[in-house]
Amino acid sequence: MSDSMHYVRTGEGRPILLVHGLGSDLGNWDPIVPALVGAGREVIALDLPGFGDSPPRHGEVTIASLTDAVQEFIVEHELGDVDVVGSSMGARMVLEMARRGHGGAVVALDPGGFWSDNQVKIFGTTVGASIALVRRIQPVLPTLTANRVGRTALLLQFSAHPWRLDPGLVLRELRSFKRATRLDEALRALVHGPKQQGAPAGSLRARVVIGWGRNDRVTLPSQSVVAQELFPDASLHWFDDCGHFPHWDQPEQTARLILDPTSVTTTT
Repeated sequence: MSDSMHYVRTGEGRPILLVHGLGSDLGNWDPIVPALVGAGREVIALDLPGFGDSPPRHGEVTIASLTDAVQEFIVEHELGDVDVVGSSMGARMVLEMARRGHGGAVVALDPGGFWSDNQVKIFGTTVGASIALVRRIQPVLPTLTANRVGRTALLLQFSAHPWRLDPGLVLRELRSFKRATRLDEALRALVHGPKQQGAPAGSLRARVVIGWGRNDRVTLPSQSVVAQELFPDASLHWFDDCGHFPHWDQPEQTARLILDPTSVTTTT
């Protein structure tokens, strides 16, 4: 049951639910939580089943089953049409929620699921290799993440400027890869499972914004074309000088986009 999912609630006001991506945990959102709380919102960040401090659910791990878990969490905690924000795999999940008819605003940051067959094979190979490497070097991660060169080598695939990132943030993120008991299954679901379905024009119940880093090396910017075709009512926002995690590379702009997606100019 999703009521066993670990989560942290911070602040007061209209709630925002944050859904992390593959291998991460709720700490992935740390760079933007203070800004969201400071703007008068309650922030609920959760660990997906089998990630962070949340135990795994029984049964097969799929994007659909993980999305089911989040929707059950929303029902059990009486969050109703809560605004939801997702990153990477979590971004794909919140778009799936919008497709299913979720009534809250949705912000999806660099979502997976819009790749070609070739692109998803490359994604599986490169991300799988990164995960394997991070698992092997866990004992030396504190040393590597403490210096700019180490952070750059470890996070270049995910950040436009990894040397600027907070060492504690990077260390927690990379340690979460070791802790995640359902990481391999979730990766297989992304690579070998069905691609993201779309929402026909006029079918979305609330505002949907897709944010994309122009320097994303994980879900390539070209995939935004497919995302717009499948979600024609969604607006697309580009983050300049930004990799796969806008909330890391451009935290202030990301917070503004989440707080009011209409307040940030959407570009092509």
